[in-house]
Amino acid sequence: MKIVRALLLLACLSQAAVFEESALAQQAPAPAAAARPLVSPSGSVAGQGRSMIVTKFGIVAAPQFLASQAGAHILEQGGNAIDAAIAANAVMGVTQPYVNGIGGDLFILYYEAKTGKVYGLNSSGWTPKALTIDALHAKGVTKIDPLSVYTVDVPGAVAGWDAMRTRFGTLPFKQLLAPAIYYAQNGFPLAERNARYWVARGLLKQPGYKETYVIWDHAPKAGDEFKNPALAHSLQNIADHGRDAFYNSDMTDQMVKFLNAQGGMHTRADFADFKPEWVEPVSTTYRGWQVYELPPNGQGIAALSMLNIMEQFPMAQYGHNSVDALHVMIEAKKLAYADMYKYVGDPRFTQVPTEKLISKDLGVQRAKLIDMTKATCQVVPSDVTAELNKHGNSTIYMSTIDKDGNIVSLIQSNYAGYGTGMVAPGLGFSFQNRGAGFGLTPGMPNSLEGHKRPLHTIIPAFMQKGDQHIGFGIMGGWNQSQAHAQFVANVVDYGMNIQAAMEQPRFTKETFDGCDVQMEETIPADVRAKLAERGHQIKTLEPFSYTVGQGDVVQRDSTRSVNFAGADPRADGEAIPQGPNTH
Repeated sequence: MKIVRALLLLACLSQAAVFEESALAQQAPAPAAAARPLVSPSGSVAGQGRSMIVTKFGIVAAPQFLASQAGAHILEQGGNAIDAAIAANAVMGVTQPYVNGIGGDLFILYYEAKTGKVYGLNSSGWTPKALTIDALHAKGVTKIDPLSVYTVDVPGAVAGWDAMRTRFGTLPFKQLLAPAIYYAQNGFPLAERNARYWVARGLLKQPGYKETYVIWDHAPKAGDEFKNPALAHSLQNIADHGRDAFYNSDMTDQMVKFLNAQGGMHTRADFADFKPEWVEPVSTTYRGWQVYELPPNGQGIAALSMLNIMEQFPMAQYGHNSVDALHVMIEAKKLAYADMYKYVGDPRFTQVPTEKLISKDLGVQRAKLIDMTKATCQVVPSDVTAELNKHGNSTIYMSTIDKDGNIVSLIQSNYAGYGTGMVAPGLGFSFQNRGAGFGLTPGMPNSLEGHKRPLHTIIPAFMQKGDQHIGFGIMGGWNQSQAHAQFVANVVDYGMNIQAAMEQPRFTKETFDGCDVQMEETIPADVRAKLAERGHQIKTLEPFSYTVGQGDVVQRDSTRSVNFAGADPRADGEAIPQGPNTH
């Protein structure tokens, strides 16, 4: 009898679900300017693979579970969201060196709950002062090799940690870096995606790479243990002596000597003089939500431009991942990125018309260029070279929230995987190759100059409306702005909770020109076929593909003082909550 009752209950629930889907399908679509959510922002969605983390305490959402756990423990020790972010990011550099580390750069958006203010930190490094177009031409270099020493800008990550901790943190570096030092010194077993992405065969001849990272006589597999005592020593120096350990010490001299031996033009002054920059975030509204990105030299304005274009279309009427909705987003991506590439560079060197690029008026005008019957394969003013699109899709994004509702949205990267793959003897980390993004044509916004920061792909994001505050991001080179726009649409137009919004199938277009686009095969085949009829040249990707980026997200419901978090199943990560202090 119990079995019969259970079967009847399941049948009723199934019938209710069918009725609900049918009823939703028959509802009159909401107007574009007032999209009506299909579900509560905190409710579950059919087909959702994971549940959100929900707690009154803090949460750390990072793409590697050891990093999330380390950050959660810092919260339990009395740290805040800033402290937890630094601790988790340091562990990320140990456990996923193929995408980030202290040889790379860092950006954050920080939401301070007590004031409601959103702060931005740009800790992207600059080129050596002596590295100019003329200097490279004098060496016979007319094209920058993405693995050459000329792509190594001064790494900004450690300076970024210092700026974060000094202004908003509460705990000392010794405490914050202790988990990362432990894992580097004592080792950890590789997780599944760790093992899959660990070895970059194209870097095996780079100085120091093989000796540091390829420690097995077989292809690494899940459960294989990795140690990096040299990195533990470097992190311990930073823990003991702060930012000066990296930028103005014997360690600095080691880095400069090594880079110069590879043909670099770096000096100790290039490191010592570097400072991160606190910047005012830029934002736009999307159907009543305020969406924030960092200003140039990053690509974040492309996400805001995309949203301004998308707002001109009835996305909720079209339906989630429908032919029309995807067509609009793909075309909006092309238009927004074309503008971004033409104008964005380091604002200390070139005037960037940021307000114009993210204005509603421009969004209206760009939207008029979208033909709903066919894809546009070439948009004006795009003139991006193919070389730019091949590199730099390896990054980590993570977010933290504390019990008081403070939120850190953090992104950190070596640019392309391990970056250059170059590792100075005894230091244990690879140098980024962010400078590969510079052009060697003089007079352009992103032309190479000394002490200049390149156009950056890595961007954190934040959005809020009323009592809801969301820190989010999705890594992956030029994928990021378009992935941000898709996530925002999932929350705003389709009423998804943050975990469901992060899990949804995504598209990505890594190039600027052309009608090529990649989509996870979980976007229905009939939708992909109809998009192809409009001229989109679709390459299908496996479900939960690395190509469309990996993200994390935290949310604060300030009315109820409840925190939520979600983690992308495309990564090894988890959202891990802080435990209560029961002592």
